[in-house]
Amino acid sequence: MKTLLTESELQTGVSQMAAAITASSTGRQLTIIGVLTGSVVLLADLIRQIDQPMRVGVIQASSYRGATTERGELVINSALMIDISGRDVLLVDDIFDTGHTLAKVVAKLQDLGPASIRSAVLLRKTGRQEVDYQPDFTAFSIPDEFVVGYGLDYEDMYRNLPYLAALEPADLAKHASQAGAF
Repeated sequence: MKTLLTESELQTGVSQMAAAITASSTGRQLTIIGVLTGSVVLLADLIRQIDQPMRVGVIQASSYRGATTERGELVINSALMIDISGRDVLLVDDIFDTGHTLAKVVAKLQDLGPASIRSAVLLRKTGRQEVDYQPDFTAFSIPDEFVVGYGLDYEDMYRNLPYLAALEPADLAKHASQAGAF
């Protein structure tokens, strides 16, 4: 694995994004919705740095299954989400890759009648966008590599890394040879 962003760089980027979110605040209570599971680490760090009243909830959205780095069909589960009707919503996600997941989750949330929806992502992959939607807040732009750490995973592994790393072919081969060893 090669390190793309250190723990210190991640914390600085999240702090800057939190400051931008706070500065753009309307003063009204914010409802922050994290997209499970990749945004959990970002969500925890971000909400502690946004200086305004807030409610926090989650929604589950996933398009990756098993040992793949290729996107599949998006599945959205809003059963765990809090009521957002009439609320100012900030949707927090880990990565903006092609943009399909974020655009579809925003459309789903729009159906629930919020007063407004903005979005914040930790990472934006360069050269991958396939939709017209743009996140309102982005901490980092990264190259088109499969990344893990700081909440992002490969086969539900590596989420706990305090830094962001790119998996290389040798890492994928090693991971495949150790599958089921844990």
